[in-house]
Amino acid sequence: MPTLLLEIEGMKCGGCVRAVEQRLREQPGVAAASVNLLSRTAWIDLESTPAEALPDLITALSGLGFEAQARDQGEDPLSRRQRQQQRSWWQQWRQLVVALALVLVSSLAHLAMLGLLGQGTLASLLGNQWFHGLVATAALAGPGRQILVNGARGLAHGVPGMDSLVGVGLASAYGASVVGLLWPSSGWPCFFNEPVMLLGFVLSGRFLEERARYRTGWALEQLAQLQPDTAQLLVAPGQTRPLRVGGLRPADVIVLAPGDRVPVDARVRQGMGCVDVSALTGEPLPLIAAPGVELAAGSLNLEAQLELEVLRSGADSAVARIMALVEQAQARKAPIQGLADRVAGRFSLAVLALAAATFLFWWQWGTRLWPQVLQPAADMGHAGHGLHGMHGVLGQHAETPLALALQLAIAVLVVACPCALGLATPTAITVGSGLAARRGLLFRGGDAIEMASRLTTVLFDKTGTLTLGRPLVTAVLPQPGTTAEALLALAAGVEAGSRHPLAHALQQEALRRDLTPVAVTGASAVVGDGVQAVLADGTIARVGRLGWLQQQLPLPLPPELLAQGAALAAQGGTLLAVASGEALLGLVQVADQPRADAAATVARLRQLGLGLGLLSGDGAAPVQQLGAQLGLADDELAWEQRPEHKLTQLEARRGAGPVAMVGDGINDAPALAAADLGIAVGTGTQVAQDSAGLVILGDRLEAVPEAIGLARATMARVLQNLAWAFGYNLIVIPIAAGLLLPRFGLLLTPPLAALLMASSSITVVLNALLLQDGNRSGT
Repeated sequence: MPTLLLEIEGMKCGGCVRAVEQRLREQPGVAAASVNLLSRTAWIDLESTPAEALPDLITALSGLGFEAQARDQGEDPLSRRQRQQQRSWWQQWRQLVVALALVLVSSLAHLAMLGLLGQGTLASLLGNQWFHGLVATAALAGPGRQILVNGARGLAHGVPGMDSLVGVGLASAYGASVVGLLWPSSGWPCFFNEPVMLLGFVLSGRFLEERARYRTGWALEQLAQLQPDTAQLLVAPGQTRPLRVGGLRPADVIVLAPGDRVPVDARVRQGMGCVDVSALTGEPLPLIAAPGVELAAGSLNLEAQLELEVLRSGADSAVARIMALVEQAQARKAPIQGLADRVAGRFSLAVLALAAATFLFWWQWGTRLWPQVLQPAADMGHAGHGLHGMHGVLGQHAETPLALALQLAIAVLVVACPCALGLATPTAITVGSGLAARRGLLFRGGDAIEMASRLTTVLFDKTGTLTLGRPLVTAVLPQPGTTAEALLALAAGVEAGSRHPLAHALQQEALRRDLTPVAVTGASAVVGDGVQAVLADGTIARVGRLGWLQQQLPLPLPPELLAQGAALAAQGGTLLAVASGEALLGLVQVADQPRADAAATVARLRQLGLGLGLLSGDGAAPVQQLGAQLGLADDELAWEQRPEHKLTQLEARRGAGPVAMVGDGINDAPALAAADLGIAVGTGTQVAQDSAGLVILGDRLEAVPEAIGLARATMARVLQNLAWAFGYNLIVIPIAAGLLLPRFGLLLTPPLAALLMASSSITVVLNALLLQDGNRSGT
């Protein structure tokens, strides 16, 4: 299904996210849409081509007041980083400078109104309400204009968001001040410096939030930096010239010096050395790079100079594909985010209604029920040394019902924080998926991370998952008068022309022992039994089943040899007999060995409290043997399992909770797709990886408990963020509405409300970043 990634500007809170998602899903040809507030992107599944759907989607979002453009998914990931680096100092810090200037002017005005700046010219200027009116007008027309415009646009389209709440608060304070300044007899309060300070705190909070958001993409940024900017293109023998990575094309030849990173996916043409691939796969041991070996972009050349042939361009490299998968994963939401989005979508409307109710209550009834909440005019005048009279400081108790009602209503508008609700889940998911990608763990989305955190059972395939997936020689039993080396050299020579996995195991063992296979001619396979060939002296040599050789040899086999063979067969694997002429030379056991980290992986999963199971298509003996080696109980083993049988086992184990399936082969794909979470090892087949919700790059089985642990830590941050976001609004909004004012005299001023609102969003982002810092230190 075609997909499209949109970059959307103007989203500030969960209400914006819900509005954008609804508008996108309403468009013809859109099958699904997922919007990420943190990255300000939308991942869209289309029923038509992106070129056909894009203009209508952009127009639809423009009608809501959001600017959108398509991101080129073939774009070099470096160019995005370079665009960020090209932003000037002023562009990055202008918002903070303007915000601090506004807060400074407003603070000085408060000091002047309280008579703390003396009676000089500066104090007279700062105490002049006409001056404050001019400053407030400039502030709202300049840095505050975008907030007012976006807020009004959201209200007009019925999708109010954070800008709408702040905009109504700013406009209310400014409008009341204008009325109070132009018509003093109206009794309306005049506090121009308050919307100025309010705007300053809002802009400061957004700057800090933006900087914190940028840090959540640290892991993805580290991935992008694995791909160098330039490569050394070989233009003639011994002659190279630098070329941008984006200019490389398949079949180009590049030269890689020691200490350089591979710029694009390439194949070694000349040279041999060690290459560090840990940045992409987490593999601790270096890869031996020899002619014919493929190297992924981002790998680090440790030793000799290598000559490489480009296989894929920079935009199609392993680094770019991993980054695209991570970005897509961050756009796919965790189910738990649905509640926050539903609440945030209606949150702003509820806050507007509550602010209106707060205003009406305190204006008409509240001050009559509790007259002590009003500040006497004489006290206000004394506090300000007669400078302002009715032009009070909004940070103190108001002296009229209208001023108090307006103050509390603005505080309700400003203190409410739909941003925290909208950011609670995506910030943690972004950090968690980025960290996972850095470790060679690719979650397909937030839903996969949430499911991994909830798992109760993990089921494994055997061959290629818990085992190496390739048979190895595990035992050699030569007969008296024959050495193990002679036995293996003969067996490797007879099997030299075979492509059978058992033949490969014999040849690999001979190579490991630095043996030269015996020369043979006329090799032929006997289907189901073995291989026979003719030696140089005309003798027939055979390698195959022990029962087959018993039929071919005229003399009975020694009983002690048969007993040794039975003992080896009981251990699992395949027993091969080797004969030359009419003499049996010995036995060789070939078995698929467990991965080096298989036992530790099983033990770690048990420590995490997970149930385990092994599903294999092999017979009972090798499955039970492997289970005994790994510490799996008999009731956790199932053998002779066809793909449809594995599906039945999955359903049977689902009663205890979500089940994960770990596999690597084509026959595992149905089980991976049917499991609550499919986990594919990166060395497996492509169809297995496509069916999985979690792909493990490299050859580390121990990454399975690592991924589950990271998912649990990520979802713990999500729950903490949601608890904070809901708890903050449930506690602070009633206080802002004046709940504690009659009994305790506690009044939440709009500037303080703005500070709390900003702190709420920043707290959510910083809590997600603790996941990053904790995992850096290994906690």
